[in-house]
Amino acid sequence: MPSRKFADGEVVRGRWPGSSLYYEVEILSHDSHSQLYTVKYKDGTELELKENDIKPLTSFRQRKSGSTSSSPSRRRGSRSRSRSRSPGRPPRSSRRSASASHQADIKEMRKEVLEVKLTPLVLKPFGNSISRYNGEPERTERDGLPHRNTEEKFHLSEESSYISTQYSLRPRREEIKLKDRDSKEENVATKGSTLLKTSEGPATQTEGLEFGGVPGVFLIMLGLPAFLFLLLLMCQQKEPSLLNFPPPLPALPDLWETRVFGVYLLWFFLQALFYLLPVGKVVEGVPLTDGRRLKYRLNGFYAFLLSAAAVGAAAYWGVELLYVYRHFLQLALAALAFAAGLSAYLAVRAAGAPPAALAPASSGNAIYDFFIGRELNPRIGTFDLKYFCELRPGLIGWVVVNLAMLLAEMKIQNRATPSLAMILVNSFQLLYVLDALWNEEALLTTMDITHDGFGFMLAFGDLVWVPFIYSFQAFYLVSHPNEVSWPMASLIIALKLCGYVIFRCANSQKNAFRKNPSDPKLAHLKTIHTSTGKNLLVSGWWGFVRHPNYLGDLIMALAWSLPCGFKHVLPYFYVIYFAVLLVHREARDERHCRRKYGLAWEQYRQRVPYRIVPFVY
Repeated sequence: MPSRKFADGEVVRGRWPGSSLYYEVEILSHDSHSQLYTVKYKDGTELELKENDIKPLTSFRQRKSGSTSSSPSRRRGSRSRSRSRSPGRPPRSSRRSASASHQADIKEMRKEVLEVKLTPLVLKPFGNSISRYNGEPERTERDGLPHRNTEEKFHLSEESSYISTQYSLRPRREEIKLKDRDSKEENVATKGSTLLKTSEGPATQTEGLEFGGVPGVFLIMLGLPAFLFLLLLMCQQKEPSLLNFPPPLPALPDLWETRVFGVYLLWFFLQALFYLLPVGKVVEGVPLTDGRRLKYRLNGFYAFLLSAAAVGAAAYWGVELLYVYRHFLQLALAALAFAAGLSAYLAVRAAGAPPAALAPASSGNAIYDFFIGRELNPRIGTFDLKYFCELRPGLIGWVVVNLAMLLAEMKIQNRATPSLAMILVNSFQLLYVLDALWNEEALLTTMDITHDGFGFMLAFGDLVWVPFIYSFQAFYLVSHPNEVSWPMASLIIALKLCGYVIFRCANSQKNAFRKNPSDPKLAHLKTIHTSTGKNLLVSGWWGFVRHPNYLGDLIMALAWSLPCGFKHVLPYFYVIYFAVLLVHREARDERHCRRKYGLAWEQYRQRVPYRIVPFVY
């Protein structure tokens, strides 16, 4: 079944039957069997039109009030012979004489036009398009799609400060010439747009940059590494408090050691070796701007099992995992140095990348693109650098760091067994990592893969922030033990499971719907159709809040911080940071979806008003 091009509620241009004139109409519904759209003209007339009789507003030129427009809702020439009655056209009170002069005829026509009862649409700006706002509640729904009252009235403001629909006073022959010129301009624009997408890649832009633009990303690149080391140094203090701030800085040999950097390189390239093994299925990613779909091998879970075997073998042969705890700061600095070097390589590499390979988020500014990443999918042969770093060295390394902290707690606290708090933290975070690796394919549809390039932001986040900040609770418990009672542990486990169920069920429902929207198991879900041909879920988990997976993520983050107790705010830094991160990411998603889905996204927002936390946000 062919996909529809226009969404319900969208304001477009529809051809009046029996003529070559186009008028502004609103899409009311679409019949999938006859492939006809039911549209409403601004005088209230409802007709059924074929898809090739409908054009988007962007195909026509808009002019401000007071100027002649090529986008009128009625185009009457001085001697129009069309027998089709235009919408809102009143009957003539008298016939003009055939012998009248051309000048008198024009004056009479202008007078008649001014006497017409104008009922144009009231328009408001929406992104790069124009949509109607009526202010009345939606009346009925069909197939999960809202429809407007068919008897609603439109009012024309006396103010002339906005763009409104104008009525053409051009003679018929001039109108035909204008139409031909508009048609040529539309073809040129379409060809230019296609050429831009396939040959030039993303347009260079310097306005509307995220993260505060160039100054913001510059401060982030300098501030985040310093903040990370500050947190780790505070966590090592016996009494971390504002009175002991700032913590004493260690000597340079305590921060950098070449051998430690070699250990980090060994771990990174070991994970790269596991990534190249021909095990696991191969899947295709989302379509790129040039229509290609890159292939990815899903073997992250196998890499985890091989890493566990390698760590176990190393421990058996006498390698002490306490080395990770004793050189934790040095390992963090080694990871930072490697991430910075990788980012520099990616920036140099992107300078020679073809335009079609550039990321939509790139801007053309050297500093901003160094941070956000200019190339979308940098690959060395079939080795995808961004995809590899997302789930391998840092995420699996997080589990190894946690294990090292568990052994360090037993050693330093003289314990025969780990504390219950340390066991809870290790178990919760191990489940999180295993879930991510088992559902590795879901990563291919995230903003990190489909929108952002690979630069310092993702390199630092994947290789430095994840293994050394996400393990912060375990690192804290080594020097600040906390005893957790079994009743409290039971409540924390229940909270963790609640968050995990929300997180996993929401993601599974979304991924199943993306794979096969017609799956009988999903037949009970309501959707909103969009002009892109895709549907938006408005029931199930995604009718609860707009980002139920974020809600589950936040609950789990709180659950693995609670075992650390309430003596200090440090263990809860991750929860605070994660909340800020998800709110920012949700705002990015919101802007992206508003541009992509237009009116359908506005309908979704009305149906699902809360973003992450029900009745709160």
